[in-house]
Amino acid sequence: MSKNDSFLSKEQEKLLKAFRKQISPVQQPEDHANQPSKIIAEKVILPNDNELFQNAMQGVEKFAKNNHAMISVKSPKKRLDAQLLAKRAAAEGTHDHELTALSDTQAILNPVSSQQNLSYRTTTLQHKVFDELKTGKLRWFEAVDLHGCTVEQARTAVLEIIQIAKAENQTVIKIVHGKGPEAILKTYVNGWLRQHQDVLAFVSAPEKQGGTGAVLVLIKRSVQIKKDKA
Repeated sequence: MSKNDSFLSKEQEKLLKAFRKQISPVQQPEDHANQPSKIIAEKVILPNDNELFQNAMQGVEKFAKNNHAMISVKSPKKRLDAQLLAKRAAAEGTHDHELTALSDTQAILNPVSSQQNLSYRTTTLQHKVFDELKTGKLRWFEAVDLHGCTVEQARTAVLEIIQIAKAENQTVIKIVHGKGPEAILKTYVNGWLRQHQDVLAFVSAPEKQGGTGAVLVLIKRSVQIKKDKA
C-alpha cells in the first residue's frame, strides 16, 4: 500500500507518530547519580543488662562463708583484782614510801558525792589531750575494781596499778571506785590521785565506761634512760 492509498490523512499520521513517541520506552544512559543510592544500615550492638552488670562489678570480691562479713570482736580487758594486788604488794613490801606520801587528810577535807563528776589536770597538760581523756578517746591499758576493799587495800591497789602501767610504758588506766551512798572510796581516790607525782589528769569515765563510778587516769610515760657503755 502506497502512501497515497493510506486511509489516514496527514494530520492523523502526525498525531499517530506523536502518540507512538509518547508510549514507546526511551533508552537512557545509565546515570548512577540519578539512581537512588543504596543505604546499608550498620547494626549497632548495645551491651545487654548482664554485660553492664559485669562491668560495674569489676574489682568487687564476694564475701566468703555464706556472704557474711567476718567481724573480729576483741574481748574486753579483764579487771585486776584489787585485793589480790594489795596482798601481793604487802607481801613484797613495795611502794612503802609512796604509801606514806599519800595523805588521807586532803581526801577527808574534800569529800565528793556519789554522782559528782571528778575532774583534775596539771597546768602543763594540753587541753586537747585532756578533752580526749574526758570523751574516752584515749584507750585505757588496765582497770582495777576497788569494790569490797578496805581503804588501805584500795590505796595499795591504786599505787600498784600505776606501777604496772609505768612498767609496760602505758599512760591510761581505769579505776572503778563505785558510787555508794557515802562515796567513801571515791573520795579517797580523788584525794590520792591529786597527790600522786605521776598523775597528769583524771576524769570520771564516760557513761558507757562506768560513768561517775569510775575514773580514767592519765599518767606520765615511763622514760627509760640508756646508760652509755664505758
